[in-house]
Amino acid sequence: MRQRNAGTSIQAGMIRFSLYRLALVAAAVLNLSAQQNTGAQQNAQPQTEDKRILFLFTNHRTTDDSEPATLTARGKFAIAWDDATDRAIITQTFILSGIGQASDSNPSFGQGIEGYAHRFGTTYADFAIENVMTEGVFPTLLHQDPRYFRRGEGSRPSRLGYAVSRLFITRGDSGKNQFNYSEVVGAATSLAISNAYYPDSRSLGNNLGRYATQLVFDAASNVLKEFWPDLKRKLPRRLGES
Repeated sequence: MRQRNAGTSIQAGMIRFSLYRLALVAAAVLNLSAQQNTGAQQNAQPQTEDKRILFLFTNHRTTDDSEPATLTARGKFAIAWDDATDRAIITQTFILSGIGQASDSNPSFGQGIEGYAHRFGTTYADFAIENVMTEGVFPTLLHQDPRYFRRGEGSRPSRLGYAVSRLFITRGDSGKNQFNYSEVVGAATSLAISNAYYPDSRSLGNNLGRYATQLVFDAASNVLKEFWPDLKRKLPRRLGES
């Protein structure tokens, strides 16, 4: 029972972290004023997209361009590299490794500096491998676009639904919508690879739980990316510049 509980504690930590992302968005979504459309018009001119959100979350693959140029394989891997090496990922890794250390997830890693280093390495590997698989390898093989195309208009519920749906729907290199095999299969592949360095959580139940956690995490990321401009306008300037 101890091993099972410890194996799932990091999943609970990641889900809480995902809910924190959604809570950040809610601060903007629930309090947008009737001036939203005016603000959108005022910000309609081309702007450089923020590369991270609130210092903690990467934002290299978001675009407001509805008709962008097709990404080359090099461009797709460049996005994956930028996401995998961004300082925000390192910060997230520090946080999640601390959660794992405190809850003694994967007991075979031990405690102390060695245990934390082991958790840090495996947590970072989770982020890096998933980014490479879902944004580089599978989009290249399947000719799909790994970018998140922000909708930026419409009702709040419709934008929320759109953001979550992008977990399963993506744009192909042809410009047409397709099932998001890159995300669904790429995430599953990264999870399968991670079994090589997670000896305490290789059961079917643990794998399904970790896979669900990954999808929740990625859905929360999409929602945060969709509403970031709205949230940014509500924040003090210092917090909005990350």
